[in-house]
Amino acid sequence: MKLDASAAILTLACGVLLASPASAQSKPGAQAPATKAAPVAPAPAAPARFVKMFKGTADIEIIQAAPKKIGNDMVTVLKLRNMSPAAVSLLKVDEYWYDRKMQVVSGDSQAYRKPFNPGEVIEITLKSPVKPDLYKNQFAFSHANGEVRVKAVKKFE
Repeated sequence: MKLDASAAILTLACGVLLASPASAQSKPGAQAPATKAAPVAPAPAAPARFVKMFKGTADIEIIQAAPKKIGNDMVTVLKLRNMSPAAVSLLKVDEYWYDRKMQVVSGDSQAYRKPFNPGEVIEITLKSPVKPDLYKNQFAFSHANGEVRVKAVKKFE
């Protein structure tokens, strides 16, 4: 008899444990708790596409700000606009500073490593170390597939 009583208690306990979660889910009139809307993932970036690069002499318009002495550097800011029919690759700007005897005293070089698309305006900052006899500066432009023809303007149209 003892075995039958303990088996009955064990069966009853298992039934109660298994029935509790099932009955908790099926309560009549109970509403499910409000859930927050899942955050919307941003749209994936547009896939990279091929950009045709310009070959030959590229045309660029330039607006040059006056050079300023900041700390131990002469800082020159150039705004450039690509007037070529295709993108210019690896645009490079070299600045040379001369003394009164027209000897190169100082300079800097900066490269724009992205494709410089037609009509795009970019800004390049050149920093040359200050020397006591800086007189005049000059720029040299080049790109990966040829030369650059520069036209100075007051503003971009």
